[in-house]
Amino acid sequence: MKKFVLLFFLVGLLFYGCSSDFMAHDTTYKNWDHMRFSWWGYRQPTQEDVQNSTEQGWWGQEIPYIPAE
Repeated sequence: MKKFVLLFFLVGLLFYGCSSDFMAHDTTYKNWDHMRFSWWGYRQPTQEDVQNSTEQGWWGQEIPYIPAE
């Protein structure tokens, strides 16, 4: 029983430590349309998907690539 309690406590600490960075982000997907596209629609995107991603800001801010000098 003591081993179970100790194991439970250690697993809890592991999840707490790993989840702190994950929980700092507001969401993984912007909305349900974004999740549906990321799971199933990405293989055959439609013009409606392009319009939704632009209007709803699915992919965040664009960061330009600057080659190293």
